[in-house]
Amino acid sequence: MLKALSAAIVVALGVAAAAAYSAFFIVHQNEQAIVLEFGKPVRIINDPGLYWKIPIVQTVDYFDKRILDLDTASQEVTASDQKRLIVDAFARYRIIDPLLFYQTVRDERMVRSRLGPIVESSLRRVLGGATFQDLVRDNRESLMKRIAQQVNEEGKEFGLEVVDVRIKRADLPEQNSKNVFDRMRAERQREAAEFRAEGTGAANRIRANADREVTVIKADATREGERIRGEGDAERNRIFAEAFTRDPDFFAFYRSMQAYEVGIKSSDTRMLLTPDSDFFKYFSSPSGSGQQKR
Repeated sequence: MLKALSAAIVVALGVAAAAAYSAFFIVHQNEQAIVLEFGKPVRIINDPGLYWKIPIVQTVDYFDKRILDLDTASQEVTASDQKRLIVDAFARYRIIDPLLFYQTVRDERMVRSRLGPIVESSLRRVLGGATFQDLVRDNRESLMKRIAQQVNEEGKEFGLEVVDVRIKRADLPEQNSKNVFDRMRAERQREAAEFRAEGTGAANRIRANADREVTVIKADATREGERIRGEGDAERNRIFAEAFTRDPDFFAFYRSMQAYEVGIKSSDTRMLLTPDSDFFKYFSSPSGSGQQKR
């Protein structure tokens, strides 16, 4: 009898411990919870701590309080300048109303199917009114803020706060990228041809100027040489004239010797002259008178 009583007490204590264990639950710092009674929300818990519930009758659903990420699928967007873009974006959100979130979405795994279309629609709407240059360079930050604001307005219906929306990648489609690359290459080739043409023109101008300067320098040098040569000839003639006036016989003798040197060469001494020619007067007479000594 005593043993049966002891066993009953142990069983009762075990059941009480199990009931106590199932009645208490912990909400962590990064969590918020909803207590459900037969599937109906009866209590919302936003603060961390130790709480209790009615075992079996009540259950607890936990929701993350941290900022969560949502990646969207890549989609094609046509900008206002008719350029097609492949956009890959992501959103960052957090659950601010767990009850509304539970009633509309029910589970964090369903966020993608509810919030994803909203993000994609807002991307198409905002980026469709902007140009390609606005997106990739000029107004990207303001466009992202507009998208985040629109998504946040619609996300409140699900108990969500959209913190930010960012574009990870915004590229042209492959064929468009190839066309843009071909246009860029053609543009660079055109610029290179212009630079080459300008360089060739500059080289021709420099060469022409150099040739003109060479011609001018040669002409100046030729003129100066002719002037100096003329002055030299004039000075030589003056000296010859002065020498002739001082001693005409010596001058005549000197000129005859020069004529002999030029006319009678070792390579060719053939000459046809009369014996009494004035050319040989110094051979006939040392004095050059043309009369031979007897």
